[in-house]
Amino acid sequence: MTSPEHYVSVRPRTIFTIVGILLATVVLVWLVMKAERVLIWAFVSLLLALALNPGVELLQRHGVRRRGAAAAIVYVLVAAFIAGVGALIIPTLVQQIGDFIDAVPGYVKDLTAGRGPLGFLERDYHVVERVQKAVAGNGKSSSGATALAGGASTALDVTRSVLTFVAAVVTITFMTLFMVLEGPGWVHGSIELLPDERRPRARRIADDIYRMVGRYVTGNLLISLIAGVATTVVLLALGVPFALALGLLVAILDLIPLAGATLAAVVVTLVAFTDSSTSAIVVLIFFVVYQQLENHLLQPLIYGRTVRLSPLSILLSVLIGAEVAGVIGALAAIPVGGTVQILLDHWREIRRPPEEPLAPPEPAGRLKGREPRESAAARS
Repeated sequence: MTSPEHYVSVRPRTIFTIVGILLATVVLVWLVMKAERVLIWAFVSLLLALALNPGVELLQRHGVRRRGAAAAIVYVLVAAFIAGVGALIIPTLVQQIGDFIDAVPGYVKDLTAGRGPLGFLERDYHVVERVQKAVAGNGKSSSGATALAGGASTALDVTRSVLTFVAAVVTITFMTLFMVLEGPGWVHGSIELLPDERRPRARRIADDIYRMVGRYVTGNLLISLIAGVATTVVLLALGVPFALALGLLVAILDLIPLAGATLAAVVVTLVAFTDSSTSAIVVLIFFVVYQQLENHLLQPLIYGRTVRLSPLSILLSVLIGAEVAGVIGALAAIPVGGTVQILLDHWREIRRPPEEPLAPPEPAGRLKGREPRESAAARS
């Protein structure tokens, strides 16, 4: 006995819908790949706008009614601060960076020959031979013409990188200003597109995400500034060369949660070894103590209250973000993880069954099986 045949009918509209979704996904992926640089600039601008927005709102609450005027005042104050700090440290910083670049070949030469404070890396661990084997395995020696072409290509790449950096700074500056001015309007307009019953919750979600990301960005910048200043002070006290340049490097690397401070500690300790072993030991002790303070005091105060993620969740988010999008992915990992946490909290709140109202309390004079004396007297 044969089983009855079943036929499944598919509407043409369903087929067109599926094909349309697939094509839209392909186009979206293609646009993201093509506009990767612009999207990174937009993301950096968004973080800076969220960091500046609390100052703008503070001025609006204290007499500056127009948002454009408040944003202009904040921009002028930030620009004046950056210009003042730059006038104090940029000349020395540029000189130290140049001296450090000039000194690197000498460090490499001493390391290759097994001399100097870092010579033990070659004598004991044969670091140079390992690096040479790795480089030889990834490429072949080139002829003179190829080397000349490579030099021209390198010069062209450097010029292109400088122009790209200048364009990025100008673009991010203006994009941040526009986001500060128009960001609230965009959020409000997007919420107005939703049905009336969903708008209050959407506003609460947007406010929660804004407060979380804004506090995280501001706190992360503050922690990085503290790390850079503290490192510079310690290096200046020890007389380690390139103190300002290394302090700037620590501040930049410390923007990467958890892993950045460790990487900065390794680099600065190795440079301190070139001065003296005593300086290197003191610097290493400083980084160990400071990282304990940062990990157990500063970061919990910021990440624990604003992002509400566990240390394991933060570490996994940072590693996944770095693997997907490099440094930018590592910086975006915690805000993205915090946003997901907020969305999950609101989703659980929606799915939670409503609590049954409590029964009203009985009158104070009423007891089981008895009535108040006043009621009995009134009836008689």
